[in-house]
Amino acid sequence: MFDIGFGELLLIAVVALVVLGPERLPKAARFAGLWVRRARAQWYSVKSELERELEAEELKRRMQDTQAALKQAQARLQDEFGQAQSQLQGELDAAGKQLDAVRREVEDRPQTPDAPATPPQEGSDESRRP
Repeated sequence: MFDIGFGELLLIAVVALVVLGPERLPKAARFAGLWVRRARAQWYSVKSELERELEAEELKRRMQDTQAALKQAQARLQDEFGQAQSQLQGELDAAGKQLDAVRREVEDRPQTPDAPATPPQEGSDESRRP
């Protein structure tokens, strides 16, 4: 944290011993130690709070990215569904037109006297004739 070497620390101790004297030096050392501990605790508290906020911001950003991706996927799926639905409707319309054309063709066909008006039913004697 601080770039203090052994020689500098020894010089500070000698100056403190001379200024404070041997009676007050232990109290001053305890007081300084207390303030250093409090400063460290405060530093770690601020550091952990900052890390939590950064993690929360990162999580929030990831969640927004995921929501954007989900909305994009939903829009793409809705578009594909709409295309499939319109294609299916087109196929149904074409099949309906073909069915109407076949009905008209059958209805317009002249009835012959020797041909039955209705097709024979399955299982009847007429359907077995060659």
